[in-house]
Amino acid sequence: MMRLRVLLRAMLLATLLATLDGAAAAQTLLAPRLDAKFSCSLSKAQDARRDDQRSTYADSGEFHLRGDQVEGFRWESSLFRSTHGFDCSIDDGDGVQAELMATGHADSQGWRVRLRDARAARTQRGYDSDHGLNCSIRIIHAGDMLEIIPSCPALCGSRENFSALTVNLKTGQCGYDD
Repeated sequence: MMRLRVLLRAMLLATLLATLDGAAAAQTLLAPRLDAKFSCSLSKAQDARRDDQRSTYADSGEFHLRGDQVEGFRWESSLFRSTHGFDCSIDDGDGVQAELMATGHADSQGWRVRLRDARAARTQRGYDSDHGLNCSIRIIHAGDMLEIIPSCPALCGSRENFSALTVNLKTGQCGYDD
């Protein structure tokens, strides 16, 4: 009789664990998802009176997020001037974390992406620690539009921050925010 009770309890526990595991898997499957790939560039005059002094912005990236899970993340953001260039980059190897965030609109979904350890990611790239250790990138996806709002000097060499931009994922058109 005792063995039967132990066996029934074990079966009940196994069923409960399988149900909980299935519920977690279902929650992950139903979580908001973002699969975005973009490549943008813009050239503009630094000084309206001199066309020979232009700045070129170039950004390319790929974001794969499911709820608060990062399935893939890569973004390179460059600023080129006539004599030199600056860039910032972030990818999976930097210890990227994501969290869902409210946008205040029913037709959009937001994420905040940050680093587990910004100092370690910056040190791994060989940057000094005087430039800043914060890194937060807000991503808002609404319909075909993707808005990327960075505050991430930690992964920029001598540049202040990544470019803030809006991407139409359907047409590929990009807009840079100054």
